[in-house]
Amino acid sequence: MKISLPNYDLRNLIPDLTAGTTTALVTIPDGLASAILAGVNPVHGLYGLMVGTPIAALTLGSQFMYVANTGAIAVAVGDALVGVPGLAEQVTALITLTLLVGLFQLVLGVLRLGWITRYVSNAVLVGFMTGIAVLIILGQVPNITGYESIYTNKVIAFVDTLLNPGIWHLPTILVSLLTLGVISILTRTRISKFNMIIALIAASVLALFLNRFAPSLGTVQIIGDIAKIPVGFPTPSLPEASLVLALLAPAMAIGLVGLIQASGVSKSVPNADGNYPDISRDFVGQGFANSASGIFGGLPIGGTMSETAVNLSSGAKTRFASFFSGLLIILLVLLFANFIEVVALPAVGVLLVVAGYGSIKFADIEDVRDTGRGPRWTMVFTLIATLFLPIQYAVMLGVILSILIYLYRSSTDIRLVELVLESDGSIKEKEAPISLRDNKVVILRTYGSLHFSGAATLEEILPSVRDSRRAVVILQLRGLENIGSTFIRVIERYANQLQRKEGRLYLTGVHPRVLKQLELTETTETIPEEAIYLAEETLGASTQQAFQSALDWLNEVDLE
Repeated sequence: MKISLPNYDLRNLIPDLTAGTTTALVTIPDGLASAILAGVNPVHGLYGLMVGTPIAALTLGSQFMYVANTGAIAVAVGDALVGVPGLAEQVTALITLTLLVGLFQLVLGVLRLGWITRYVSNAVLVGFMTGIAVLIILGQVPNITGYESIYTNKVIAFVDTLLNPGIWHLPTILVSLLTLGVISILTRTRISKFNMIIALIAASVLALFLNRFAPSLGTVQIIGDIAKIPVGFPTPSLPEASLVLALLAPAMAIGLVGLIQASGVSKSVPNADGNYPDISRDFVGQGFANSASGIFGGLPIGGTMSETAVNLSSGAKTRFASFFSGLLIILLVLLFANFIEVVALPAVGVLLVVAGYGSIKFADIEDVRDTGRGPRWTMVFTLIATLFLPIQYAVMLGVILSILIYLYRSSTDIRLVELVLESDGSIKEKEAPISLRDNKVVILRTYGSLHFSGAATLEEILPSVRDSRRAVVILQLRGLENIGSTFIRVIERYANQLQRKEGRLYLTGVHPRVLKQLELTETTETIPEEAIYLAEETLGASTQQAFQSALDWLNEVDLE
């Protein structure tokens, strides 16, 4: 029997609760680690989960995508908050930043701009995400070695750390090695999903032991040394209006990072009905989640593939698995907040290193490398920019680079071929001629985008009219539903060149909307309407009509 509770089938309750419990236990360590990565009190990572995760579960288009802390977002938040003085000011800035991220994502979703993610090239995305992973790993070197470099750039600081092994802190190294060992061993067992939380507990116990019984070696840092964890549910706070302009650009960059990551998840995980979710609705869901997270002092969150995979592998049947997970995180944080302060920082650092290494997609890097020199250097350039520039600038640079790559490829990926009508009715395709011949008909077809940059390239590869007389060109436009002003000017100039040499230009396969554009721009004064043939249901019918008309015209000219 089917019992509905907001249309919820209670037969899914046990599987969803099981999946929710598993993801909650997996996600809590990530929440702590992400906040440390962002340079804020670890509780803010948990606040994002407590508020944002259950809201996202109910509002996303994706039923199974799990929204939580991500390394890329945490690194970007850390960059955005650099230089903010004082703990209270930092919290206010975080509230304002997270709320701006949510509002930006919400606006994009309401305006149904989910399609913008397609303009970020894969080479740029792989380079950026690889750079983020490297930054995550390098950023934890001080936590796992106990050596704090004087250099601020993470790459340079890493080199400095390698050059000073004698100053590394032995107890910190021991805790780090234990954490890594527990994770590695448990990864090969049936409880691999809980390897990180078990490693955190084991390492924290060792840290407490060393701090208690071997203080002469120096203490191992715990979370309580850098922040106090308040008990209770977070209280709502208002953003600071004076910070909006300063944080708007970083918020947009963080919002884009979250949306691009999430779109990659939702495109790979269909809903229960087998259909893929609406990306714009995913934008809205993340916008609601981050807006609420900001008001309650949480870190920005986004769709994450790792937790989504855990959610599905644990048996999630509906979106309520993620909702239950969020509720359980609230319960666990309220009950065990005091224990968070004794978590060893080196253990958190190792967790982030493992997560960072796991997020490097070596297969994707190899695919981009093997695709060609252009994508390869694009990936390398984006990687370097991510390592040495503030994240918001690296994101914007990546978006601009993606647009430039798109425009360049659109302008160069233009192919022009000649279509030859055979006696048996078939059509043969061959390379377009360099120049036209006297009293001959040439049928041309284009491949590629004919918007402004592509139209300019087309003009360069059209057959030369210079040495011809009474040549006829039939340009097939089937499939184009809109043309730009640049293309219109190209065909007008080409038609004029042909007319000066007593030739003609015919357009075939023309969409009614394109014909309307030609009429409104008065192009029909240069290319008369009798030389423009609308597309018909039968492929090639309008081209054959134009071909016959061209032959008849040439014969009439010969008779004269």
